[in-house]
Amino acid sequence: SISDIPNNIKQPKIVASTDGVGTKIEIANALNKYDTIGIDLVAMSVNDLIVQGAKPLLFLDYISINKIDLKKLKSIIKGIVKGCEISKCELVGGETAEMPGTYEKGKFDIAGFAVGIVGENKILSKDKINNNDLILAIPSSGLHSNGYSLVRYLLKQKKINIKKNNFLRKELIRPTKIYVSEILKLIDKNLINGCANIT
Repeated sequence: SISDIPNNIKQPKIVASTDGVGTKIEIANALNKYDTIGIDLVAMSVNDLIVQGAKPLLFLDYISINKIDLKKLKSIIKGIVKGCEISKCELVGGETAEMPGTYEKGKFDIAGFAVGIVGENKILSKDKINNNDLILAIPSSGLHSNGYSLVRYLLKQKKINIKKNNFLRKELIRPTKIYVSEILKLIDKNLINGCANIT
């Protein structure tokens, strides 16, 4: 698919990022809830674009699965579409592969690829950070799609059933926050010179 490059960006540079959601997929499988994991997928890539100062333009997904389950697949894609809407980028394509010899029954993995654009003068880098600059911190929404192997290990060690724990059931499946809007507003107003990794 084809996407337009904004014409109001001076000396545009292309920025790209790719990522997955790691073992948070196992939480989705345990809860049989797949409509938010796609938001996580978009978040993990677009949040890596904005720390460079780039505006996300387009997104592609890759879903590999034991056997296509249309209900599950539609639910995953619904989340990806929602993530693209939040980050104001276009879902321009993707690939779904059935891999029964690789994945056990019901198992799957997802990956995403995002492309963004930034004007050369708006690129965020540590070189632009100076003494006496004000440090801004944007609150996290909670656990992002990192560290879920440790989370799952702790749940197993403590023998916690997340299906029976209302707080954990909601908290552990909560999608990674997409910070595109907040960060791009700060960049547009020249209020930000550098940005740490927020995924």
